[in-house]
Amino acid sequence: MYSVQIISFEVIIKLMLYISLRQYEYVCAVGGHGSLSAAAQHLNVSQPALSTALTRVEAHLGFPLFVRRRGAAMALTPQGRAFIDQAEVLLKNAARIETSDTSAPGTTRLRLGCFTDLAPFLLAPALQLLRDRFTDINLTYVAGSFEGLLNGLMDGQIDIAITYDLTMDAGFARTKLFDSRPKALMPPDHPLATTTEVTLAALEGYPLILSSEGLSAQHILGLFRQNGLRPTVAHRAASLEIQRSLAAHGEGIGISYASPPSSFSYDNKHLVSVPIANPDTAESVVLARHGTGPSDTVIEKAERVLVAGLTGV
Repeated sequence: MYSVQIISFEVIIKLMLYISLRQYEYVCAVGGHGSLSAAAQHLNVSQPALSTALTRVEAHLGFPLFVRRRGAAMALTPQGRAFIDQAEVLLKNAARIETSDTSAPGTTRLRLGCFTDLAPFLLAPALQLLRDRFTDINLTYVAGSFEGLLNGLMDGQIDIAITYDLTMDAGFARTKLFDSRPKALMPPDHPLATTTEVTLAALEGYPLILSSEGLSAQHILGLFRQNGLRPTVAHRAASLEIQRSLAAHGEGIGISYASPPSSFSYDNKHLVSVPIANPDTAESVVLARHGTGPSDTVIEKAERVLVAGLTGV
């Protein structure tokens, strides 16, 4: 038996500091439909994403909102029923605010995410494009890892993100901005430095310097495995510039999709960047959001602005 816990409106307001409106919507949908699968279909999101969001809300609250029984509908606990009653009020008020024609200047809010390695190249131009289009925008951004961006999109902490098209399931909407190809980074006296392009097979015999970002390294190693190759990893660098410095000093060959125009590392060592020729190494840079249905009006406009301004960069 669960003890009944009354959740006051004031407590719900405090919880909103930590739980997004999207997560409230997810909980209410599960309560209304009685199952994760039906709620996910109604919201047009993936079931695993919905399950993850629900688990996080319950973990933050410290008590379960639903009773889960195999083969049976998800039943609300007393706390869950009280929570949803108040959450539905908040969602209605939020919807009323969003559809108001009298919103004050400066209230348009947009949260942009950008993958760390892409941020030095695309973040500032993206922010400028958005500020030029939305004169009253409250614009914030996060530069993060693949996992951090995906979690932020699913949790509603990020509205749209500029990232590579990796690890995203059918629950994400993506628009391609451009294709990117990796480059091999090495000192000018390396045996491969004078070639115009290089293959993965040619790189197999040399120690590699990859990113310490797990999904990025897994992707690179996966490309080698797909071609029947087994490379040796000498270093996992915590940043692009550390990777470039290690490569410039002959610690191995760095492989990176991000390629600054400078031919020198931060410590002023000469560096050669050779394109990798394998066609299957091309990867798309995309603008992504969670959910495949119609988006918020502001997000929809922002997507159009960024696609028009960043496509083909």
